Amino acid sequence: QVQLVESGGGLVQAGASLRLSCAASGRTFSRYNMGWFRQAPGKEREFVAAINWSGGNTYYADSVKGRFAISRDNAKNTVYLQMNTLKPEDTAVYYCAATIFTTRWGRQRDYDYWGQGTQVTVSS
Repeated sequence: QVQLVESGGGLVQAGASLRLSCAASGRTFSRYNMGWFRQAPGKEREFVAAINWSGGNTYYADSVKGRFAISRDNAKNTVYLQMNTLKPEDTAVYYCAATIFTTRWGRQRDYDYWGQGTQVTVSS
């Protein structure tokens, strides 16, 4: 069992930066590949970024490539999402999720555990 708790969301102006954190419980965090997803009002939840268990491989949605960076610290049981040059269209609830195995990083049903989400609002 893995419990995930996101933090770091907030209200910022366009162009600003935020860093989201996702703290995981349990001693098996380093076994899990981790992903960030987001859901904007009235829209379906979508893939944002993912990182494999070792941190050696990262994957991004086209909409955030070059602006967002995912990283992890297995010693701290934490995964991060650094978000730069934020845009109003980045406004959403951001969720972190954990999966032991997936062949498609954006496939949500492959993720076994989900956090409760943190709100990010970007004003224009």
